[in-house]
Amino acid sequence: MSFRALYGWLSPWIYIPGMMVAPVFQILLFAYIGRAAHLESDRFYVIGNAIQYASIPCLFAMANTIAGERQQQTLGAILASPAPRLPLFLGRSLPVIANGVVVAAFALAVGSLILDVHIPVSAIAPLALVIVVASAACTGLGLVNAAIGLRVRETAVLSNIIFGFLLVFCGVNVPLDALPAGMSTIAQGLPLTHGIEAARKLADGHSLSSVGRLVLAEALVGALWAWAGYLLLRFFEVQSFRHATLERS
Repeated sequence: MSFRALYGWLSPWIYIPGMMVAPVFQILLFAYIGRAAHLESDRFYVIGNAIQYASIPCLFAMANTIAGERQQQTLGAILASPAPRLPLFLGRSLPVIANGVVVAAFALAVGSLILDVHIPVSAIAPLALVIVVASAACTGLGLVNAAIGLRVRETAVLSNIIFGFLLVFCGVNVPLDALPAGMSTIAQGLPLTHGIEAARKLADGHSLSSVGRLVLAEALVGALWAWAGYLLLRFFEVQSFRHATLERS
């Protein structure tokens, strides 16, 4: 209900350009840059950018489900309730994950059609699983972003910075082995990195079992970020009550 309220007073034409049209143009931008520079194949850019764009809803929407309650001064009533905090916060991530899956799947399908990228039929179901896991993992990072929203006035700037960070570090448009060693190492601890690699291998004809470790790594990274976000939310909740800063910056 809280997530629906984010769009309760908005026209779908605000959602469609930001969540459906924008990722397609990002795919086309980097695909044509890759063509001009004679780098990777169109499929490389379609898969990388489609899955990476799931970070937009996972970061922004996750932050707004918490910071939005604070801005509307309803967060205090929620946190004053005796409801267990873990289902309270993590339950709000479920529609965010679903949104990320829709955005990534739509971008992958439309980008493949426009650029005539062939993906084997046998890879569609495993790819769907990878997209779900990657969206869930990125939502874990979004929970950290949401926790910071209890301390700062707004999270949009930070969400954009994290989005750009993921775009550069996660092997979206540059193979991980072509990145500097430090960047490649950092990428192993970021959501989407392992998911994108697994998706590319599936599209190349690999079986789900052969990328099982990558999928598990993606899930583990997401779980660690989600746990960190939960701990930060609990810490900032206690601090906000102690210093009376819950509904002000």
